[in-house]
Amino acid sequence: MSQDRLRLFVALELGEQVREGLARWRAQVLPPGAKLRLTPSEYLHVTLCFLGSRAAADVGKIADACAEAVAAGPPDELQLGAAIWLPPRRPRVLAVELVDASGALEACQAALSACLARGGWYEPEKRPFRPHVTVARVPRGVRAPADGLSSPPARSFAAQSVTLFCSRLSRSGARYEALRQFRL
Repeated sequence: MSQDRLRLFVALELGEQVREGLARWRAQVLPPGAKLRLTPSEYLHVTLCFLGSRAAADVGKIADACAEAVAAGPPDELQLGAAIWLPPRRPRVLAVELVDASGALEACQAALSACLARGGWYEPEKRPFRPHVTVARVPRGVRAPADGLSSPPARSFAAQSVTLFCSRLSRSGARYEALRQFRL
């Protein structure tokens, strides 16, 4: 991708304790020899809007739209839910659902989606928002383990920030660079 284009996404960041807890759980439940690509624990997050390739010159306007959208306030307490394979038929990722009992995270995502769509930087998904944390990816030619996985220990946490990220792809996996963070 050229320097004038950036691969962007907006995500809810997870606190260090939540990320470390997910990494410990993942290490315990994945079968030995599973040929999955693990998401580095420092990159565990909840994607709210994936913008794809965007002009670098638009980053400031995109960040302003994000700030406007998240100004309504933080989502209430969230909780780690069940381990799931997505999509269910031919899984490409191992994820952990987030339980958003109040619906505040869904409202935050909808506000972001609307703001970014108005600016022409995002095309809203047709499927409903499903908050989750991707903990591992299934490489091409590899089948997801058939055994069911136990879910991580229930853990409640407060959302603290939403971040506009640039994703830089490489053979060793994506690297994420925080461009602008919005405290909740």
